[in-house]
Amino acid sequence: MRMEKPVKEYEIRAHHGMCLAFFEGKGYSDGFVKYMAEIKEALGKDPVVRLVNRTDEICGYCPHNKLGCCDSEEKVGRYDALVFCLCGVEEGIEIRWSIFERLVEQNIISAGKREEVCGDCQWNSICRKPLDA
Repeated sequence: MRMEKPVKEYEIRAHHGMCLAFFEGKGYSDGFVKYMAEIKEALGKDPVVRLVNRTDEICGYCPHNKLGCCDSEEKVGRYDALVFCLCGVEEGIEIRWSIFERLVEQNIISAGKREEVCGDCQWNSICRKPLDA
């Protein structure tokens, strides 16, 4: 009998659904970019993710991650809350990545609400180019 390797479950901050949609290999450091690319590739295999509003897998190499707490929590917590609201999902939900990705695309990006959610992000210029320009 062949044993299946268990699929890793990822915890993903709700607003990172938007970051991943626009990720183009830029970030805080080479380590962050490499790790973000690895997470994006892993999510491409459509695992079940748990949506959270706290530091997650992606935050591992972020300079704002101070011992598991984001020093920009007020701002990114606001982003998470808006993503949860606009996508009609709650914190802690376990959902296939492809379904969440589609919810973000339909309810935020294509609906023209990205700037409303995270327009004050330092990476805003990257996200503006493809869809908002």
